[in-house]
Amino acid sequence: MLAKRIIPCLDVKNGETVKGTNFVNLRSAGDPVELGKAYSDAGADELCYLDITASHEGRKTFTDMVTRVAREINIPFTVGGGINAIEDVDRMLAAGADKVSVNSAALRRPEFIDEIASRFGSQVCVCAIDARNDEDGWHCYINGGRIRVERRLLDWAKEVADRGAGEILFTSMNHDGVKQGFANEALAELADALPIPIIASGGAGKKEHFRDAFTIGKADAALAASVFHFGEIPIPELKEWLKKEGVRVR
Repeated sequence: MLAKRIIPCLDVKNGETVKGTNFVNLRSAGDPVELGKAYSDAGADELCYLDITASHEGRKTFTDMVTRVAREINIPFTVGGGINAIEDVDRMLAAGADKVSVNSAALRRPEFIDEIASRFGSQVCVCAIDARNDEDGWHCYINGGRIRVERRLLDWAKEVADRGAGEILFTSMNHDGVKQGFANEALAELADALPIPIIASGGAGKKEHFRDAFTIGKADAALAASVFHFGEIPIPELKEWLKKEGVRVR
């Protein structure tokens, strides 16, 4: 079994880290560069930075932040939000990011995944999928979870893998910020059907939730925000506990 990864996620708005519940009610969680450095020092395996209001003005602020993060930390980090063209990918990698996360842009124009993979390599392309379990099953959403599209979660995930994405970051909108555990059944279905790693997102509230995402959900990595930002679960403590539970972590 490959070692499982723990990934703090930092949602960035106007240069500061914020966190909400079910994609709304945002509150501040501090400076993204300082937080990133603290996580790197605490043993996080990777970081994920998302520019959640990637408007034109926000982009410059975010790119400057990416450059500062790259100077301060020594673990891989992914950036996402407003990445709609190859130039955006180029800019983020030039600023020091290791990977980019694409979501709405990929659903609008799936060839974008092929373009990133062929130009920069599959390892650079993380396809984020925000999905919700509606009355008629799991459907994908774009624009920060605001607009439902007629793509089912599993169908889209398979296409993403076929087009060359290196991994999938699956966020269950039903579970986001609620701290009741990850969407383990959907995670396991994705893990069984796909040849690429799946990162679980949405629902971490206690240590057991991470264990379950890895064992029941078969996820390769687990991403969380508020439990780390507000000191509810220290990363070194989480990793020690997971080891005792028989989960191999880095």
